[in-house]
Amino acid sequence: MSEKNDGANRDVTKRSARERLQAEREQQRKKDKRRRALLVGGAVVGVLGLAAVVGVIAANTGKGDKSAKGPVAVPSGATGKDALAIQTGKDSAKSTLTVWEDFRCPACKAFEDNYRDTLHDLENRGLLKIEFHLVTLIDGNMRGTGSLNAANAAACAQDAGKFPAYHDVLFVNQPVETDDAYAKNAKLLELAGKVDGLDTPAFRSCVEDGTHNSWVAKSHEAFRAGKFKGTPTVLLDGKDIFGDQATPLTPQKLKEKVEANAGAAGAPKPSGSASASGSASPSASASASGKPGSVAKTGVSGASGGSPGSSGAKTVTKGTTED
Repeated sequence: MSEKNDGANRDVTKRSARERLQAEREQQRKKDKRRRALLVGGAVVGVLGLAAVVGVIAANTGKGDKSAKGPVAVPSGATGKDALAIQTGKDSAKSTLTVWEDFRCPACKAFEDNYRDTLHDLENRGLLKIEFHLVTLIDGNMRGTGSLNAANAAACAQDAGKFPAYHDVLFVNQPVETDDAYAKNAKLLELAGKVDGLDTPAFRSCVEDGTHNSWVAKSHEAFRAGKFKGTPTVLLDGKDIFGDQATPLTPQKLKEKVEANAGAAGAPKPSGSASASGSASPSASASASGKPGSVAKTGVSGASGGSPGSSGAKTVTKGTTED
């Protein structure tokens, strides 16, 4: 009897152990199931979180981008077709000089250095007004953003009523063509310090925000549409006077043309006018390689800034052309 009871007790004990083991396994399965659910849920949340982060990055891509995109902000006082020109000189002047320039273009610097005194003299006498069109040719040929950034800064200077002086400072201090120094706003702001009253919070904000980038891009598109040969392109009352290599333009020839147009050919020669001995040949057509042409370097007095005079006219051998 006792053995039967002992056997029954052992059966009960074994059964209880099996039941407890089954219960523990079931409990473990439930725990594992919950853990897997949490892991899967966490992974989904992680993926969604990553997607959200990527979305934020994508949404912010281009914010603060200073490329030539967005609405066109026209500089104060811009004139001409589509308001793409910045005019200097008096409205009443009989002659109009149209100049297409790139602040990175060595040939443009050569033109400015050679003709600066003559142009300022004719403007001051009320005989000539100049319409400047800003181009980004070198950015395309050499890569970079210096042409764009410098042109935008010049347009910002126009907003401040300081375009002529800043325009001259940019050309006097132009880096070598392969050095995209004007891509750095810090350099453009540094040069603004050479123009009295230009370096203001408003000017700095305009430069750093690329306020006029789209306007500059539109100006360059007008240059392309005009099918001009290169920079600089110089037109006097609509006629290309800088593109005839047979009869190269000189500061004296330009002066005589403008004075004759104003009926002032017999006016006395003012002191400090540019030398008439030099000549300049036009922008060249594109080379086979599509690279910009070379130019004869010019010496400039007072090269540290301001609006210095030229040190004598030098010959521009080639202009800058577009690929």
